[in-house]
Amino acid sequence: MTGPGRRSSTFSRLLRHGFTDPSRAERLLDLPELAALRDDSVLLDALGATADPDLALHGLVRLVEAQPEDERQTLTTTLLSAKPFRDRLLGVLGSSEALADHLARHPRDWQALVTYEAADLHPGVAEFEQGLAEAVDPLSLRVAYRRCLLAIAARDVCGTTHVAQTAAELADLATATLRAALAIARTAAPADAAQCRLAVIAMGKCGGHELNYVSDVDVIFVAEVVEGADEGKAMQAATRLASHLMRICSETTVEGSIWPVDANLRPEGRNGPLVRTLSSHLAYYQRWAKTWEFQALLKARAVAGDPELGAEYIEAVSPLVWQAAERENFVPDVQKMRRRVVDNIPAAQIDRELKLGPGGLRDVEFAVQLLQLVHGRSDATLRSGSTLDALGALAAGGYVGRADAAQLDDAYRFLRAMEHRIQLYRLRRTHLVPEDETDLRRLGRSLGLRTDPVADLNKEWRRHASVVRRLHEKIFYRPLLDAVAQLAPGEIRLSPQAAGQRLEALGYADPAAALRHLEALTAGMSRKAAIQRTLLPVLLGWFADSADPDAGLLGFRKVSDALGKTPWYLRLLRDEGAAAENLARVLSAGRLAPDLLLRAPEAVAILGDPEGLKPRGRDHLEQEVLAAVGRADDAEQAVAAVRGVRRRELFRTAAADLIGSYGTEDNPREPDPGALVDRVGNAVTDLNAATIAGALRAAVRAGWGEELPTRFAVIGMGRFGGHELGYGSDADVLFVHQPREGVDEQEAARAANRVVEEMRRLLQLPTADPPLLIDADLRPEGKSGPLVRTLGSYEAYYRRWSLVWEAQALLRAEPMAGDPELGARFVELIDPLRYPMEGLGEDAVREIRKLKARMESERLPRGADPTLHAKLGRGGLSDVEWTVQLFQMQHGWELPGLRTTRTREALAHAHAAGLIPGDEAQILDEAWVLATRVRNAVMLVRGRPGDTFPSDGRELAAVGRYLGYGPGHVGEMVDDYRRITRRARAVVEELFYGA
Repeated sequence: MTGPGRRSSTFSRLLRHGFTDPSRAERLLDLPELAALRDDSVLLDALGATADPDLALHGLVRLVEAQPEDERQTLTTTLLSAKPFRDRLLGVLGSSEALADHLARHPRDWQALVTYEAADLHPGVAEFEQGLAEAVDPLSLRVAYRRCLLAIAARDVCGTTHVAQTAAELADLATATLRAALAIARTAAPADAAQCRLAVIAMGKCGGHELNYVSDVDVIFVAEVVEGADEGKAMQAATRLASHLMRICSETTVEGSIWPVDANLRPEGRNGPLVRTLSSHLAYYQRWAKTWEFQALLKARAVAGDPELGAEYIEAVSPLVWQAAERENFVPDVQKMRRRVVDNIPAAQIDRELKLGPGGLRDVEFAVQLLQLVHGRSDATLRSGSTLDALGALAAGGYVGRADAAQLDDAYRFLRAMEHRIQLYRLRRTHLVPEDETDLRRLGRSLGLRTDPVADLNKEWRRHASVVRRLHEKIFYRPLLDAVAQLAPGEIRLSPQAAGQRLEALGYADPAAALRHLEALTAGMSRKAAIQRTLLPVLLGWFADSADPDAGLLGFRKVSDALGKTPWYLRLLRDEGAAAENLARVLSAGRLAPDLLLRAPEAVAILGDPEGLKPRGRDHLEQEVLAAVGRADDAEQAVAAVRGVRRRELFRTAAADLIGSYGTEDNPREPDPGALVDRVGNAVTDLNAATIAGALRAAVRAGWGEELPTRFAVIGMGRFGGHELGYGSDADVLFVHQPREGVDEQEAARAANRVVEEMRRLLQLPTADPPLLIDADLRPEGKSGPLVRTLGSYEAYYRRWSLVWEAQALLRAEPMAGDPELGARFVELIDPLRYPMEGLGEDAVREIRKLKARMESERLPRGADPTLHAKLGRGGLSDVEWTVQLFQMQHGWELPGLRTTRTREALAHAHAAGLIPGDEAQILDEAWVLATRVRNAVMLVRGRPGDTFPSDGRELAAVGRYLGYGPGHVGEMVDDYRRITRRARAVVEELFYGA
């Protein structure tokens, strides 16, 4: 068929096969040279399968036109009859304009693509050396090199080899080329060759068997003098040979260049001699080399010249590579170098930079190399120059999560494939993603993206880049790395003897028991044991930086045993921020936090979440607690669920407190102790309020369904109302109710009393958790009075019978659970009582002072040191609180700032109002914060409340660490406490007693 009908049909077929200029393609297909191919549908299908059908067809026309007449028929016949050849040839022509140019200049080189045997699929250095064997000068070497490159590209674009195999083949071809170039240089200067032994060491991607199509080939030259030769002349001869080799490969001719040979990774860079002896290299590395030079040597591989000398060089420098991580600031230096590379990318290119930009190839390579250099000191399986091989070994050894490694591997292969195809087009050294639509379309199709090549390419590229950047940040800046790097080599993989010695040196009281824990944690060949072997050398040091290393290690073993089969646990410690260091600090700081964690081991996840240490607000907690109560089958189950929330949140608060007090690399020490005290007080208060709300809801549901016959509220008193609870504080409360409309008062009272009794019963059920005891002794008439009163009953009592101390106690009253409107009405009722109009009379002030003096003499425990009792002792909590409360009762009626339940807030307002001078307010605040922290520390360390410093030496040291005192400074801590509280007592004598 001819004429318009045929053309229209061909035009449509060309469009369907991916041609963007079908008119031009039609004209090319009509050329006489393609007469034998024109009507072959197989050829059109093969052209349509290429990255750029238009480019492939144009290249084919040029190739056919360039054939001698007697060979044109052979080419077309082979093209039509041999599918592997057809796919390879057209695949190359559709991907590489540069290789099409080569075929047009050397029309017989297409025959290099005909062979399709098993031996041809993955050639090595020997096969490439055969391909270059006939090259006797630089020009013929370039031609032979391109011929070999043609076969590599054909295997690549047809999918016969994957991206890592292609990169390895390119590196092997570079090796063969360096050998051929050195042979040509030696032939040209036999006298020079006779005077010296010269070895060529490949570095970078060539050394790592992961070369690009177009890349500098980084090398280092090492030489030795042949026996009998003059050393000076021999090194000059070696330099001439090395220089000639570089020119052969690097110079540009009509056949282009092979690739630049770059020797700038040598000692002293371009300012240093091109060739050095082995001893000169070693002297430099041992004395002057920078961190990045050892990182570069990781990929060093002898490739050409004297094989024995090359092997000697690698053997000599390898130990230096694996000692580099022990250098001071090694990890920060490598991290800084990576940031510097990114900072130096021009702003206009950073979003297109495939190699150096964020989320690019360098992010993968730097992360892998850093892990290799840190962990490869003790694990020889990591010592590979290939990025992907090393990544696989890191995953197998547990240094990187398998899922993370798989994602990095996938992304790296995709990005390298992009880089290969970009460079293959014109065989130019570039790492920039093109902007031209045609180039992007060809690139996308070359990667198998055919539906919408440009959009799909951008989507896939950005997805992989995002994965790389995220994992780079996670792995490359992993805090654990710097800690591991600072260990001596013998500390990384501990033999039993070395471990025992190190444990003793670190201050473990029972090295034998600690060693048993280590052996139990690291025994076997499981992945879990492998990760533990990575973690433990660092954890041992962190445990040792505490008052009780043995307890820390024991706690870690218990948590590990409890979570041993949980896949995320060890991964969290290895990968996530400062999780491992946080855990070490928490486990070795005392009994409370580890006990809480062992009853809820999954709470360890809190330590790896950047938001995990922030306390949850009361609304959030109450919502969670009430939802748990609503799901429970009965009241006991409901309170068990509530306790689970309380346990987890107590651990969160304790962990945040400990880490804020000790500090870690990611979480530096909280500079303001008062902020820590306030955070703990607010967090525990909100948690206990939510817990009581949950118990109240459970009690109501158990007896009355969804609604109690009377409105009911829980009023917080004392430290509870003041938001100043410690870990072991009781919750002082008052209960108030108000019958609902139409409900008999006696029935309402019975319901209110029953719900209180049920709440108390539920909260007192046996548990291993720190108890929450409800204390209602501050109610009217104390223990002799009814547990619950109506609002009217409270009003009548306070109007007729209230004593000064009761008004003072109401200064801390604040609604905590139950009916919020009823709670607000109670506050409205008591405000005139606690903030009396015109303040306190002299009699009331005298009464308060007498009560305080009697309490000091009667309530201090027998035998207690009054200078060290945090609550009732000299300058302690009671002294400061009574002083502040006196000012609140005297001036609260006129100063709204004093109408607060919080001690520190009221003290600050009293100072702001001029009631307490600045120095004295600061003295009182410092003493109150210190005494509160002592009580919190005792609970954290001992697991039970206490108001004085522990007598046990280790416990006292642990309290000291919490308060910021290092080993051996507990005496200073006690002296400081006495000094600070003595000053506070002097202020109290003046302000409270009027002395």
